[in-house]
Amino acid sequence: MIQLVEGIAAPEFSGVIQNGETISLSDFKGKKLILYFYPKDSTPGCTAESCNLSDNYDFWKAKGYEVVGVSPDSETSHQKFIQKYGLKFNLISDTSKEILQAYGVWGEKVNYGKTYMGVIRTTVVIDESGIIEKIFRKVDTKEHTNQIVKDLVIK
Repeated sequence: MIQLVEGIAAPEFSGVIQNGETISLSDFKGKKLILYFYPKDSTPGCTAESCNLSDNYDFWKAKGYEVVGVSPDSETSHQKFIQKYGLKFNLISDTSKEILQAYGVWGEKVNYGKTYMGVIRTTVVIDESGIIEKIFRKVDTKEHTNQIVKDLVIK
């Protein structure tokens, strides 16, 4: 499994969002990007994390950041998730897991003693030049915005 580190160029990606359009890392050149990877739409932790980022979306925009979520869920699942919770940003449907693998967040997990492959919840903050500024591997789903702000010293 790939293990990304801070200070290197973020892997280029292209993915289909909830409305069928394709977005790429290059679309965010000149902007900062919070790219968060989560296991599944409408599950408790993923909902808490997504809603926390969405509730603070105006703050992020004011600071020059875009927010994009990535999971292996379908476009239809993403549409329902966005509608149900009023999310304000795009979600990439990575059913092929190419982006997840490129960012090293598709891997072995253990739950209740059972081992399986899945999304390792991670957030990658990418600067205006496409360089990885910060990687969050232990995500506080309910307070993720505060976690990012505190670590990056954003005011």
